[in-house]
Amino acid sequence: MWTYEKPDNLVEWWIEYEKRYRNNVLFWTHNDQGGLDPTTYGEIGRRIDHARGGLAQLGIGKDDAVGVISANRPEWAVLAFATYGRRARYIPMYEQELVQTWKYIIKDSAVKFLLVSTPEIYEKVKDFPKEIKTLEHIYVMESSGENSLSALEKMGQQDPVEPEIPHYDDIAVLIYTSGTIAEPKGVLLTHGNLTYCSKAGYNIFPELNEENVAISMLPWAHSYALSAELNNWIQFGGSIGFMRDVTTLTEDLQLVKPHYLICVPRLFNKIYDTIQIQMEDAGGIKKKLFDAACAAARKKRELAVQGKSDPVTNIKCAVYDKLVFSQVRAALGGRVIGSLTASAAMNKEIAEFFDDVGVPIYDCYGLTEAAPAVTMNCKKNWRIGSVGRVLDGQKLVIDSSVVEDGAIDGEIVVYGPNIMKGYHNKPKETAEVLAPDGALRTGDRGYLDKDGYLWITGRIKEQYKLLNGKYVFPAAIEEEIKLIPYVANAMVYGDGKPYNVCLVVPDFEMTARWAAEKGVSNRPEDLLANKEFTEMIEREITSILKGTFGNYEIPKKFMFLEEDFTIENRMLTQTMKVKRRVVLNKYLDEIEALYA
Repeated sequence: MWTYEKPDNLVEWWIEYEKRYRNNVLFWTHNDQGGLDPTTYGEIGRRIDHARGGLAQLGIGKDDAVGVISANRPEWAVLAFATYGRRARYIPMYEQELVQTWKYIIKDSAVKFLLVSTPEIYEKVKDFPKEIKTLEHIYVMESSGENSLSALEKMGQQDPVEPEIPHYDDIAVLIYTSGTIAEPKGVLLTHGNLTYCSKAGYNIFPELNEENVAISMLPWAHSYALSAELNNWIQFGGSIGFMRDVTTLTEDLQLVKPHYLICVPRLFNKIYDTIQIQMEDAGGIKKKLFDAACAAARKKRELAVQGKSDPVTNIKCAVYDKLVFSQVRAALGGRVIGSLTASAAMNKEIAEFFDDVGVPIYDCYGLTEAAPAVTMNCKKNWRIGSVGRVLDGQKLVIDSSVVEDGAIDGEIVVYGPNIMKGYHNKPKETAEVLAPDGALRTGDRGYLDKDGYLWITGRIKEQYKLLNGKYVFPAAIEEEIKLIPYVANAMVYGDGKPYNVCLVVPDFEMTARWAAEKGVSNRPEDLLANKEFTEMIEREITSILKGTFGNYEIPKKFMFLEEDFTIENRMLTQTMKVKRRVVLNKYLDEIEALYA
């Protein structure tokens, strides 16, 4: 039986670290003057105490469900830790979500108290109590009325209550999966699950300390950001700034100046593409200097792999670092020392480039049902292309009995203190993934190399078989296609068909350059009607896939889309994974026409 390291619940977690780091800044929030305002651990602690008292006065107690619809902000954390202190369950939901999805989650989880961020969201949910009997209270963050968060805190300040200490096996949060294939399911995660994950991850990153600042880009309503960022940063006294919006990220990086990024590979892919295009446009001495810097860094890295070092190369790299690579780091705020990425495979070439720049990208692997961390790369143990070694306390098994004969990989099966209690109200679905011995069948395929590094090869539920009997793992092909600067998004399909086809969303910002060179219209509708343009992208896709994938995996036909896959249109999850079922439902007729 696993013995959880203390503190083993999120209430004592907060109490211990607030006491230790009371005067440290926890959050940096944007103000109207274009700057950032600090809020300390102690200030947030007082708000948590007041909100907890307010919840108690409203009758919120053990195992009650407290819901929140909000983007990341200090109030999100205040309500979370106030909820934990009532031994209640926290149900986070995304702001960018369909109203019917909010309604489903609130009803399924039996939310009793709901906090929403804005009056606009309140207007969309205010009638929910008429249909959901458990929902007794709806409060608003950005309000000054009787149902405002400030009113709740004032109520609790007048009648405070001490926090109740949960058992490590009590449910802390109920996180609903985004559902790339099936409908969302509520994952029951315990206090022990979450504290273990944050502690186990932090144990292999000793370089993190109270001086470190993170920039919050991924929603805490997702287990990855919750465990790797919010809960994690609290334990070493660090601080967190916020990205206001994707469109303001460049400005926000300069304001927050983060030391670490908790993000997804797509961010680095985009930065890499932008750098490459800028260098091509610049040409001349600037391009030659950039190429020389990359060549010197590559040589230094290759020598290091062989256990060698060359003084001349080292001097060149030091000079080029100041002249070239420091500018890349400056674009990220100037203080970034590393990044943790998940949700998709990091391209090896791009990962090596950023390592050369001085921004190592540590790939990790997990899933919501594992709270979510299973394996992680880190500074001490790092193999680019892999997703790292299993965290201390877990056991990982590769089950080859559920895949085709002769495969070198199998289904990834995980045992450990991070495994969920199950899916809320779904015993059948729980039994499908949780074995009686405590094993979690992840549905992901992979293999372990001789040194214990995990390599992901696909997802069993997303894989399909072509008419010729060959298996295809579309996500790996799509990630490679999205490395093309002209491509914003892609989805590969071919289930039961004679060949693969590909839905392509061009990056119309990048393609404007091509249009200018050709002297043609850069309007999206005109480009999609331009045969020279579409054939150019088709050639790029075929070229980048050759040599890496089998001929049967390379798409034979293409369909070009003007509308991107986004969170707002429900075609992407919050961590940027394609929701295949949603895309297929929308474009099924057009896809079938490609096989006519």
